[in-house]
Amino acid sequence: MSGKGMPGQRPYVKGSPAAKGSPAAQPDPEPEPDPAKRPPATGKVTFVGAGPGAADLLTFRAARAIAEADVVIWAASLVHEDVLRHARADAEIVDSAAVPLEEVVAVYATAARGGLRVARVHSGDPALWGGTQEQVERCAALGLEVEIVPGVSSFSAAAAAAGRELTVPEVAQSVILTRLGGGKTPMPGGEEVREFARHGTTMAVFLSAARSGRLAEELLAGGYAAETPVVVAYRVTWPDELVVGCTVATLEAAVKEHRLWKHTLFLVGPALGAAGTRSHLYHPGHFHGFRRADPEARRALRGGGA
Repeated sequence: MSGKGMPGQRPYVKGSPAAKGSPAAQPDPEPEPDPAKRPPATGKVTFVGAGPGAADLLTFRAARAIAEADVVIWAASLVHEDVLRHARADAEIVDSAAVPLEEVVAVYATAARGGLRVARVHSGDPALWGGTQEQVERCAALGLEVEIVPGVSSFSAAAAAAGRELTVPEVAQSVILTRLGGGKTPMPGGEEVREFARHGTTMAVFLSAARSGRLAEELLAGGYAAETPVVVAYRVTWPDELVVGCTVATLEAAVKEHRLWKHTLFLVGPALGAAGTRSHLYHPGHFHGFRRADPEARRALRGGGA
């Protein structure tokens, strides 16, 4: 934790200021409230998706939650420090990278007792590999209000940096988010990369750069061709962002050439190299509640002549 003390409740303020004059003119002080009759303090924890790194990729709601917080908990190893510019000058700043879950929960307990607002800042989106659920459960046990603010995931930021769409008509209409097994957290049975690779669609593979050789083997074993396009994205949207294009066959060499072993994401699949396709959504033969179809274009579209 930082050197500042944990902010407490605002001091109890009595009624109207005493009138000027002699002591006899002063109103009688209001009695101190009975602590037993005070309503229990309530606090709130907002889990904030900080996005892939750039502070200007925070949503308005995320920035507001940080600005209103008495305590901001963030992971210096994963979240760019620029997000702290949204925090109040008097906010307590806690680096969660340096402490276990139990110490973070102790901060939540203090917030519950003091009616404080906490912004728990996660990299990317809190729904993905953030350890969010276990914290939500502990907050509920403490009687804290909880809000979750979604964030931009690094896989979508990587696609944007590479200038690619991950779902291309007639090529790929699904995106699989996963990671290589054998890491710190065991993978459930049936969730091996090679099994997902059998679908042949777009994959976003997280937390796997340190074992790039095995990742390439799994992708090939699952059925991806050696020439399947790959985007290697390191710390996308950070000042030192690196985006490298390669193939499944050259994936390991690309990772080792640039000495990447963490903060790296892989996008894999034929959609990353597809061109010359067209979606039906904006085809003149497609209709919906706001647009009529051109009859001739509609016949061509239904007949496969588009």
